[in-house]
Amino acid sequence: MSTDVPFRILPQLTDNNRAFWQGGERGELVFWRCQDCKFYIHPPQPICPMCHSKNLATEAVSGDATLTTYSVNYQPWMPGPELPYVVAIIEIVEQPSVRLTTNVVGVPIEALEIGMPLHVVFEHHPDPDGDVWIPLFAPPGYTS
Repeated sequence: MSTDVPFRILPQLTDNNRAFWQGGERGELVFWRCQDCKFYIHPPQPICPMCHSKNLATEAVSGDATLTTYSVNYQPWMPGPELPYVVAIIEIVEQPSVRLTTNVVGVPIEALEIGMPLHVVFEHHPDPDGDVWIPLFAPPGYTS
């Protein structure tokens, strides 16, 4: 992405969320995954909500997702993305119960369709406490 990144309120990095927020450095969308029942866990939790195992590890997924729903924002709540912008909920293809609230980029608003395929792209934010890569989603093949 360009160096002209919009303002974002960045997350405080912890041992539990660092892989998610910094996986973009390697171009990877990373979640915690139960090593016993293979359930992806988001947001991070100390035990698997499906089988209650504590045998968890981080794993990258494909970055492929589906648009579940969206809203077009025309209100400048804070300095940041250029208006209008799309706030969306996406489901990752590996496990549709893993949903992210994110922005969809690289597609005209009138071309958005529920169920359309998307792929992760990352917006890099340098930060003295640890750089963050915000996962955004765009149609496959999109390049910034």
